[in-house]
Order: sequence, then structure tokens, then C-alpha cells
Amino acid sequence: MQCVGDSLAKITEACPEALEGVEVGLEDAPDVTGQWSSRVPLAAAQESVAGRPARIVIYRRPIEHRANSRRALRRLVHSTLVEQVSALTGITVDRLDPTGESGPDD
Repeated sequence: MQCVGDSLAKITEACPEALEGVEVGLEDAPDVTGQWSSRVPLAAAQESVAGRPARIVIYRRPIEHRANSRRALRRLVHSTLVEQVSALTGITVDRLDPTGESGPDD
């Protein structure tokens, strides 16, 4: 998904240090074996531990399923990444996305 790269570029432009030590990957879908949840996650984040960097994984199929247009897909990917980076780093959403692109779709 090109929109993941585009979103990461926007986050880096707004806050260059935000993604230092953070790996971002893309997988088709999460492994929800044995989990009975009404909602499939759009992404997952893990803090860094003992020589392993922090990680964010974006799940392509759940995101594509929830977006009803290309514009909505870009916005959903961006808001998901902004939220995950904020949760991992403690950097505010407003600092990561000063233009408010991760806000609700019009």
C-alpha cells in the first residue's frame, strides 16, 4: 500500500524523531485464532525490548474492508499510523499530524 509510505513521510515531516527506532510493516490480516472479537484490529504495536526495535504492523485487509473509497483508505491508514505512533512514543497526535489529516472524513 503506497498510502502507508505516504503517511510515514507525513509523520516524519511533522516530527522527524517520531519514527526513530520504530519498524513499520504491512501484513494481510492479523492472526485472530482463538480470539472471539467483534472487531478485527487495523494495526498492532509492540514496544521495543532487549535489542528489538518497537514495531507497528498495519493489517491491509481489515483497513481496505472498512474504507469505502481511496480517499477514505488514505485517511484511515494515516489516522491508524498516527494513533499507533502516538501510543508507542507518547508524542501527541496534534504534533504528529498538525494539519489534522487523521481526523474524521468529511
